[in-house]
Amino acid sequence: MNTSSMLSDLPIASSGTAASPPPHQGMPPLDQEGAPLSFFEFWPMWAFYPPVALYAGWLMLRYRGITLPTVANPSFPGGGFVGESKAEILDLVVRHAPEWVAPFVTVDRPALERDAGAELALSNLTDQALKKLSDAGLALPVVAKPDLGCRGAGVKLIRTEAALSAYLASYPAGARLLLQQFVPFEGEAGVFYCRRPGESKGRLISITLKYFPHVQGDGQRSLRQLILDDPRAGKLPHLYLHRHADRLDSVPAPGESIKLAFAGSHSRGAIFRNGTDLITPAMEARFDAIAQSLPEFYFGRFDIRFENFEDVRNGHSFTMVEANGAGAESTHIWDRKTGLFKAWGDLMKQYKLLFQIGRANKDRGFKPLSLSEFRRWHRREKELTPLYPATD
Repeated sequence: MNTSSMLSDLPIASSGTAASPPPHQGMPPLDQEGAPLSFFEFWPMWAFYPPVALYAGWLMLRYRGITLPTVANPSFPGGGFVGESKAEILDLVVRHAPEWVAPFVTVDRPALERDAGAELALSNLTDQALKKLSDAGLALPVVAKPDLGCRGAGVKLIRTEAALSAYLASYPAGARLLLQQFVPFEGEAGVFYCRRPGESKGRLISITLKYFPHVQGDGQRSLRQLILDDPRAGKLPHLYLHRHADRLDSVPAPGESIKLAFAGSHSRGAIFRNGTDLITPAMEARFDAIAQSLPEFYFGRFDIRFENFEDVRNGHSFTMVEANGAGAESTHIWDRKTGLFKAWGDLMKQYKLLFQIGRANKDRGFKPLSLSEFRRWHRREKELTPLYPATD
């Protein structure tokens, strides 16, 4: 893992108290000018994605293949497009670029409905998980996350054995999860990479800076009221109130900073800002080197955590917590300053690149998933997602 405490020339947000880490520490200052949300930022999927889906349909005809995205990254299961295993992808990165990845272990939840002895195995599962962590040189706290899943579903910071037991007990039977080393920094970003087969160099087409929302106590208002009074959080109470249900009536001390969300997912409450204009040649070169160290990887997003974003811009001192393939999204579109047509246009450009790469790889002899395989992988992911524990 590459981390650093080097000083930065980039201005850094610095609000907070001595008792807790300053919000957004190590990140460029959070731009809060203008409206807190775009008018479409939390539209349901059925309202936002139809124009993109229609364009994708045209690309299927144009490039002669419905499932071409599943071969965009031949070394990833299903190209990383749908129903892919996070563990398999991270294992690939660990084999080829271990110094950049937060280490992890996998745990399989017993399939109670099929295995008569699984109930006993479940009672011992916490001990087994702790032993796996110890054998890998890891310890609590860790981040628990589903092996199959997206949009932050089921992601939770586990600090205690009791919390680990509760997470395992509520996890769907017969499914796999990851326990990953916790990277204790506020800085997080999604870095989108693309390279066409045959090109000598790839490029970064999008960077999303992820900010975790906080409210600050004044010694008078309850946490509930602080959330409801916040210009942004107050418009999204359904994302925050339930996570803090056990302390909503408490009154935070003056200056006390309360973090409202942990998972770096827009749909789970993280604040996204477009950082694409902050790309540097050194940063692009570093991610190109990492991407090209992975066999047959051409298209996807690296989710990273870091202590200081200026170090990332200089091409070092960050830790990868996920690698996403063809199903990744250029999430800078959820910056509230991005217009609707700009968001649609950027996603369409992304999908055009995706189908071009898939077509090139198919022409090179790689085989996409069949429609029946695609449906099976997609169905498994959709069945599991509603069963995961609540996201932090």
